[in-house]
Amino acid sequence: MQSKKIAVVGLGRFGSAIAKKLVMLGAEVMGIDNNADRVEDLKDILTYTVILDSTDPKALLSQNIPDMDAVVIAIGASFQDLMLTTYALQEVGVQRIIARAQDERQKRILEKMGVKEIMSIEEQVSNGVAQQLINPSVLMAVQLPDDYEIIEINAPKNLWEKKLSEIGLREKYNLNLVTVLRKTDSEHHILGVPYPDTMITEGDLVILFGRMSDVNKFMDINK
Repeated sequence: MQSKKIAVVGLGRFGSAIAKKLVMLGAEVMGIDNNADRVEDLKDILTYTVILDSTDPKALLSQNIPDMDAVVIAIGASFQDLMLTTYALQEVGVQRIIARAQDERQKRILEKMGVKEIMSIEEQVSNGVAQQLINPSVLMAVQLPDDYEIIEINAPKNLWEKKLSEIGLREKYNLNLVTVLRKTDSEHHILGVPYPDTMITEGDLVILFGRMSDVNKFMDINK
């Protein structure tokens, strides 16, 4: 499968975290910021990094931004810059734009601009914190539209040394396994696309996708 090409605009704490996670998941990531220090910090981690004024359509075209599969706007310091960047990306013909909104007002403005995928930080953080409080095994939770979520958890003990075909995530729990992260030395590395004979082992992290009710059912059964 060909890697997704994704640009992340704004390499502060939020943007850099998303960019690093995308690299871990196998994407080709271009990091964009007008701050040279931020770009320098990530140049050896991301596929490409560039110092760029993201509000300038000509600058975006110079980096072939319309060829990206998606562009994530993670600008947090200036909502004006976020709006101007959104407009510039629309002007050059970017098909998929995911923008960050820090509150309900910003979310409504982005919706008026025609942005269909909006990351609501307050909603996502509250969802993640709530999940972590209920179950300490939850490491990351991202709420999606229509009551779906992506969740990263420590593999429950009763799944260790079992193949995915034995576990039956889809059949028993109506969940999809996105991937498995396996610890080697001191770091976790992605295993790629899971297969029926993929074995879950002690220390694995599993990333699941499904409805919140099904995720909660899975967590309750496998405590």
